[in-house]
Amino acid sequence: MNMSNLELDAEALYRALAAQVKTALAGTERLALVGIYSGGAWLAERLAAELQLDGRLGFIDVSFYRDDYAEKGLPAAVKPTQIAFDVDGATILLVDDVLYTGRTTRAAINELFDYGRPARVMLAALVDRGERELPIAADFVAATVALDAGESLLLQRADDGSFTLSIKHA
Repeated sequence: MNMSNLELDAEALYRALAAQVKTALAGTERLALVGIYSGGAWLAERLAAELQLDGRLGFIDVSFYRDDYAEKGLPAAVKPTQIAFDVDGATILLVDDVLYTGRTTRAAINELFDYGRPARVMLAALVDRGERELPIAADFVAATVALDAGESLLLQRADDGSFTLSIKHA
Protein backbone atom coordinates (compact mmCIF):
# COMPACT_ATOMS: atom_id res chain seq x y z
CA MET A 1 0.00 0.00 0.00
CA ASN A 2 1.42 3.38 -0.96
CA MET A 3 1.15 5.72 2.00
CA SER A 4 2.07 9.00 0.29
CA ASN A 5 -1.41 10.48 0.45
CA LEU A 6 -2.68 8.64 3.52
CA GLU A 7 -2.96 10.11 7.00
CA LEU A 8 -1.02 8.02 9.51
CA ASP A 9 -2.61 7.92 12.97
CA ALA A 10 0.37 7.37 15.24
CA GLU A 11 -1.77 7.16 18.37
CA ALA A 12 -3.94 4.38 16.87
CA LEU A 13 -0.79 2.56 15.74
CA TYR A 14 0.71 2.90 19.23
CA ARG A 15 -2.45 1.48 20.83
CA ALA A 16 -2.37 -1.51 18.45
CA LEU A 17 1.31 -2.15 19.19
CA ALA A 18 0.82 -1.80 22.94
CA ALA A 19 -2.09 -4.25 22.89
CA GLN A 20 0.02 -6.86 21.06
CA VAL A 21 2.93 -6.43 23.49
CA LYS A 22 0.75 -6.52 26.63
CA THR A 23 -1.08 -9.67 25.51
CA ALA A 24 2.00 -11.60 24.39
CA LEU A 25 4.35 -10.60 27.21
CA ALA A 26 2.00 -10.64 30.22
CA GLY A 27 3.70 -12.49 33.06
CA THR A 28 7.10 -12.68 31.32
CA GLU A 29 9.86 -13.09 33.89
CA ARG A 30 12.65 -10.48 33.94
CA LEU A 31 11.12 -8.45 31.10
CA ALA A 32 12.91 -5.23 30.20
CA LEU A 33 12.40 -2.68 27.44
CA VAL A 34 15.17 -0.99 25.49
CA GLY A 35 14.21 1.84 23.18
CA ILE A 36 16.33 2.90 20.22
CA TYR A 37 16.79 6.69 20.13
CA SER A 38 14.79 8.67 19.44
CA GLY A 39 11.40 7.41 18.32
CA GLY A 40 11.90 3.96 19.79
CA ALA A 41 12.94 5.51 23.10
CA TRP A 42 9.70 7.52 23.25
CA LEU A 43 7.63 4.43 22.48
CA ALA A 44 9.54 2.33 25.05
CA GLU A 45 9.02 4.97 27.76
CA ARG A 46 5.29 4.91 27.25
CA LEU A 47 5.13 1.10 27.01
CA ALA A 48 7.23 0.67 30.17
CA ALA A 49 4.89 2.98 32.10
CA GLU A 50 1.83 1.03 30.90
CA LEU A 51 3.51 -2.30 31.76
CA GLN A 52 4.69 -0.90 35.11
CA LEU A 53 8.30 -1.91 34.48
CA ASP A 54 9.97 0.23 37.13
CA GLY A 55 13.74 0.22 36.66
CA ARG A 56 13.54 -2.12 33.67
CA LEU A 57 13.78 0.50 30.91
CA GLY A 58 16.88 1.36 28.93
CA PHE A 59 17.85 3.37 25.88
CA ILE A 60 20.34 2.72 23.07
CA ASP A 61 22.00 5.05 20.60
CA VAL A 62 23.40 2.88 17.80
CA SER A 63 25.40 5.63 16.07
CA PHE A 64 28.80 4.04 16.70
CA TYR A 65 27.57 0.48 16.05
CA ARG A 66 26.16 0.96 12.57
CA ASP A 67 28.06 -0.71 9.75
CA ASP A 68 27.50 2.39 7.61
CA TYR A 69 28.93 4.80 10.22
CA ALA A 70 31.71 5.99 7.90
CA GLU A 71 29.18 6.63 5.13
CA LYS A 72 26.55 8.38 7.27
CA GLY A 73 28.89 10.20 9.65
CA LEU A 74 28.11 11.22 13.19
CA PRO A 75 24.56 12.46 13.79
CA ALA A 76 24.14 15.95 15.21
CA ALA A 77 23.04 14.69 18.63
CA VAL A 78 24.45 11.41 19.90
CA LYS A 79 22.70 10.42 23.12
CA PRO A 80 24.32 8.20 25.73
CA THR A 81 23.17 4.60 25.94
CA GLN A 82 21.50 4.00 29.29
CA ILE A 83 21.02 0.44 30.51
CA ALA A 84 20.90 0.38 34.31
CA PHE A 85 19.52 -3.13 34.79
CA ASP A 86 21.16 -6.56 34.54
CA VAL A 87 20.85 -7.73 30.92
CA ASP A 88 22.08 -11.28 31.66
CA GLY A 89 19.18 -13.71 31.49
CA ALA A 90 16.57 -11.01 30.85
CA THR A 91 13.92 -11.02 28.15
CA ILE A 92 14.59 -7.80 26.27
CA LEU A 93 11.99 -6.11 24.10
CA LEU A 94 13.89 -3.85 21.73
CA VAL A 95 11.61 -1.02 20.58
CA ASP A 96 11.97 1.11 17.43
CA ASP A 97 9.65 3.41 15.58
CA VAL A 98 10.34 2.28 11.99
CA LEU A 99 11.84 -1.01 10.83
CA TYR A 100 13.38 -0.61 7.40
CA THR A 101 16.69 -2.17 6.28
CA GLY A 102 17.40 -3.93 9.58
CA ARG A 103 20.75 -2.20 10.06
CA THR A 104 19.65 -0.19 13.10
CA THR A 105 18.23 -3.32 14.73
CA ARG A 106 21.44 -5.27 14.07
CA ALA A 107 23.50 -2.43 15.55
CA ALA A 108 21.24 -2.28 18.63
CA ILE A 109 21.57 -6.02 19.22
CA ASN A 110 25.36 -5.79 18.91
CA GLU A 111 25.43 -2.97 21.46
CA LEU A 112 22.99 -4.73 23.78
CA PHE A 113 25.29 -7.75 23.97
CA ASP A 114 28.08 -5.47 25.20
CA TYR A 115 25.97 -5.18 28.38
CA GLY A 116 25.41 -8.91 28.87
CA ARG A 117 23.72 -11.96 27.43
CA PRO A 118 19.94 -11.77 27.49
CA ALA A 119 17.84 -14.93 27.54
CA ARG A 120 15.85 -13.58 24.61
CA VAL A 121 15.66 -10.47 22.45
CA MET A 122 12.40 -9.55 20.76
CA LEU A 123 11.62 -6.61 18.50
CA ALA A 124 8.63 -4.26 18.47
CA ALA A 125 8.23 -1.62 15.75
CA LEU A 126 5.46 0.87 15.22
CA VAL A 127 5.79 0.56 11.42
CA ASP A 128 7.54 -1.96 9.17
CA ARG A 129 8.28 -0.45 5.79
CA GLY A 130 9.89 -3.57 4.32
CA GLU A 131 12.85 -3.55 1.92
CA ARG A 132 15.07 -5.41 4.39
CA GLU A 133 18.79 -5.73 3.71
CA LEU A 134 19.32 -8.07 6.67
CA PRO A 135 17.24 -11.07 7.82
CA ILE A 136 15.48 -9.25 10.66
CA ALA A 137 11.76 -9.30 11.44
CA ALA A 138 9.69 -7.68 14.17
CA ASP A 139 7.85 -9.85 16.69
CA PHE A 140 5.30 -7.06 17.13
CA VAL A 141 4.36 -4.46 14.52
CA ALA A 142 1.36 -2.13 14.27
CA ALA A 143 1.42 -1.55 10.50
CA THR A 144 3.29 -2.46 7.35
CA VAL A 145 3.59 0.25 4.72
CA ALA A 146 5.36 0.82 1.42
CA LEU A 147 6.81 4.20 0.58
CA ASP A 148 8.09 5.67 -2.64
CA ALA A 149 11.82 6.16 -3.19
CA GLY A 150 13.00 9.25 -1.36
CA GLU A 151 10.28 9.05 1.29
CA SER A 152 10.77 8.27 4.96
CA LEU A 153 8.63 8.20 8.08
CA LEU A 154 9.14 10.65 10.94
CA LEU A 155 7.73 9.99 14.40
CA GLN A 156 7.36 13.06 16.58
CA ARG A 157 6.30 13.44 20.21
CA ALA A 158 4.32 16.46 21.37
CA ASP A 159 4.78 18.10 24.76
CA ASP A 160 1.77 16.17 26.07
CA GLY A 161 3.43 12.85 25.07
CA SER A 162 1.17 12.15 22.09
CA PHE A 163 2.68 10.86 18.87
CA THR A 164 2.34 12.00 15.26
CA LEU A 165 3.72 10.20 12.23
CA SER A 166 4.41 11.95 8.96
CA ILE A 167 5.99 11.19 5.63
CA LYS A 168 9.13 13.14 4.80
CA HIS A 169 10.11 13.71 1.18
CA ALA A 170 13.83 13.83 0.42
